[in-house]
Amino acid sequence: MQDTSIDENDITLSEEEGVRYLHFGTEWIQGAMRMSRPHELVLTYTQQMMGWLLFDEPSSEHDLAILGLGAAALLRYSMKYTDSRLHTVELNPRVTAMCESFFRLPNHTRSTIYHQDASAWVQDPEHQLRYKALMVDLYDAYAQGPVCSSLAFYQNCYQVLAKQGIMSVNLFGAHQSYDENLDHIMSAFNGQVLLLPEIDEGNIVALAFKGDYLARTTPALLLERAEQVQANYKIPARQWAKAILAAQP
Repeated sequence: MQDTSIDENDITLSEEEGVRYLHFGTEWIQGAMRMSRPHELVLTYTQQMMGWLLFDEPSSEHDLAILGLGAAALLRYSMKYTDSRLHTVELNPRVTAMCESFFRLPNHTRSTIYHQDASAWVQDPEHQLRYKALMVDLYDAYAQGPVCSSLAFYQNCYQVLAKQGIMSVNLFGAHQSYDENLDHIMSAFNGQVLLLPEIDEGNIVALAFKGDYLARTTPALLLERAEQVQANYKIPARQWAKAILAAQP
């Protein structure tokens, strides 16, 4: 793998077999884009971050939020496959500049990027009760545990969701932060949490629900929805639905 350094202490690129990767000055991968198919979700965990689609269908009337731009994979994908308005929070303007230059950052009236700390953004009354989905992927250069993990943070995430809304959050099962994060998510979302199957890299994506999604989703409805999502959104939703049902008592 050949590295092209932008700032060796901050943000770097690498490419291998037609895939461009983003790094924050370390070997840890912070995002990826297949050059020939930029809207494809290359990394398995980014596919799972869209797992909320199993329970809701976005429309042009909805606002979706992404905390952590990374290589803009979730933003590119959401712009292609939904008509919703996209709000992305990224602390470091250099990451945004990198995405503009090397990761085909969407430039569209439906997309707004906030250069702000995510923990402050979720506290802003402007964003409360607004978002149909909230995708949380907040990691630093060492990429071993979320940088925002307090109970207060997840409580604020709950508040920015609409009355019916879903949060997906990328956790790292092999890190000591996992249990604490999961406990805080469970508390903030009143136990309405499902886990998608752990992937080889150790990532575990949690889905946390505000509203009555779980109460009104029968196994038959979940499997039916999974078929629709897999066909329309080109992600392995059928596998996730079966794993969710297998894990339930």
